[in-house]
Amino acid sequence: MSRPFDDKGYNRDASIVNPKGQGELTPGPQHGKARPAPGGPFLIGEAMTGGYSKSGPDILQTCTIAVDKGEIGVIVGPNGAGKSTAMRALFGMLYLRGGSVRLDGEDITELTPQARVVKGMGFVPQTHNIFTSMSVEENLEMGAFIRKDDIRETMEQVYDLFPILREKRNQPAGELSGGQRQQVAVGRALMTRPKVLMLDEPTAGVSPIVMDELFDRIIEVARTGLPVLMVEQNARQALEIADKGYVLVQGANAHTGTGKDLLADPEVRQSFLGG
Repeated sequence: MSRPFDDKGYNRDASIVNPKGQGELTPGPQHGKARPAPGGPFLIGEAMTGGYSKSGPDILQTCTIAVDKGEIGVIVGPNGAGKSTAMRALFGMLYLRGGSVRLDGEDITELTPQARVVKGMGFVPQTHNIFTSMSVEENLEMGAFIRKDDIRETMEQVYDLFPILREKRNQPAGELSGGQRQQVAVGRALMTRPKVLMLDEPTAGVSPIVMDELFDRIIEVARTGLPVLMVEQNARQALEIADKGYVLVQGANAHTGTGKDLLADPEVRQSFLGG
């Protein structure tokens, strides 16, 4: 796999990133408000404890996940470890009984997922992440639903990042290959000009070649300064590109470190990477 961080000629245009977030949201009784919380990582879910219902069991146990600007953070672990659950907790889809979520100096723990998108979270779920009956370009336009400015420049940046999408811009997204669909999903999230990009198993079900291509594009996105946090089943390959790695077991942090350190850890290699 190539390393765009080290290559010349790759996009370093940070204008696809929006430091202020996009859109407006009128506060209502159905959600809380963000509060100032300066200091710490750009995005952090700290000591998160909770589950999918108020009365159900806790799936996360004081779990902490963080990523800073320009970094790639990777969450790995065995099946059922709570990886996707941790991502959903950051996005406001979990009942947290303990801990907090902070983004860009604000405590957003009480915000709904919709409000977190307005604050700058770009989230790509593992499945059902495109509109199959719409064209590629219509999918990208839907990604910009909270924006009130001209989206054409951002769309061109997405097409530059994923050239195959420009070629297939008028084709129904449901007719694309699995890897191309993932590109549409990531591109749609980038159309919001997010502060942070969150990907839940972006390479699930794709070939090794397509996986390498997606990882190269993820590296390129992070190079613009946009923090990228992803859950990934291909643990070894993901840790190779990770600035920060989190190994979860039963909803709790088992190992935390740089991707390089985790790859060199004998216990991590034996237990989670096949030796």
